[in-house]
Amino acid sequence: MSAAAGRLALFDLDGTLLAGDTDALWCAFLVGEGVLDAAGFGAANREVIERYARAAIAPAEFAGFYASTLAGRSPQAWAPLRDRFIASEIAPRIGARSQALVGRHREAGDRLVLTTATNRFLTAPIAARLGIEHLIATELELGADGAFTGRTAGVINMREGKLARLAAWLAEESLADASLLDAVFYSDSMNDLPLLEAVGHAVVVDPDARLRVEAAKRNWPVLHIA
Repeated sequence: MSAAAGRLALFDLDGTLLAGDTDALWCAFLVGEGVLDAAGFGAANREVIERYARAAIAPAEFAGFYASTLAGRSPQAWAPLRDRFIASEIAPRIGARSQALVGRHREAGDRLVLTTATNRFLTAPIAARLGIEHLIATELELGADGAFTGRTAGVINMREGKLARLAAWLAEESLADASLLDAVFYSDSMNDLPLLEAVGHAVVVDPDARLRVEAAKRNWPVLHIA
């Protein structure tokens, strides 16, 4: 990539640009709406969140758990509830510092990419709110009836999967793998260590405890934007 084209600026979403976790907030929202059972699903959600924080849950189990919340309805049927969720629960959690960080890269002419383990259905409008053109997210399977099946599709965009999905995106965009040498990636989570190691400029944002230790070992800069 030439300097004139701008470098890649990659952003994780949950806990990085967003003060919270989209999947967890979505589940809490659905419980509040009476769509999910509070007693049964609430406990399962807390367990998944805790295991994710420890990097102790497999990507397939993690993504599949949250994909199941959408099963049985089409994207069109879910859209009104999803849009209300974004307005009430997500928009207030995107702070001025997050917007300023993205804005600085936009003004520099960088190519902005939001890369998240959360599914595309929930995160596409969030990327739009942030003014980030490119989104790499976990994909969801649709049935023959046009409804979500409750399963994921393709490579889950989590841990090593983020590297694989990014490599595929670079090829689609006719960008060389060497683009990563000058790329910057912002993340809060130890789950993103594979991609943090792959870019030329890793920046940790309000990191979890394990990533904070890793950042200190590697002299990675630490931002606080929550």
